[in-house]
Amino acid sequence: MSSQVYQLEKNESYAVIDWLSTELIQANSEELEYAVRILFKNEYTNIILNGLKLTSIDGFGVAAIRKATKICINEMGLFVLILKSDEVIDRIDQAKIEDLTILNSVKEGVDAIYLNDLANDFEDESDANADEYGLDGSDLGEDY
Repeated sequence: MSSQVYQLEKNESYAVIDWLSTELIQANSEELEYAVRILFKNEYTNIILNGLKLTSIDGFGVAAIRKATKICINEMGLFVLILKSDEVIDRIDQAKIEDLTILNSVKEGVDAIYLNDLANDFEDESDANADEYGLDGSDLGEDY
């Protein structure tokens, strides 16, 4: 690990990985996986990867993004990728990564995370109200 390829910025409800390299490839993709693992161990499930400097990505980089997305989504969080390179966006689109959010700016990413958190909170409230009022469907008669 000769030079640092990313910087972390942690906030209360999300973290930003500022990717400093122009590449996300086999040689440095493990760095992204490591950063995501560190954040996850510190209970961050909302992560923004600021990839505005990225100009190239290979299969290893795509795989690292796929893993990061899955980790966040499994915990009701969001993995947001910030990109401007059409070449990189096309490569990632070809991979068809489920539930990946690609946006134009970190600010848009932060907004998406807050909206996702609100949606999750709303769902949790709806579930709690359904349970409270016995609306889970378990006590419906055979007529239903």
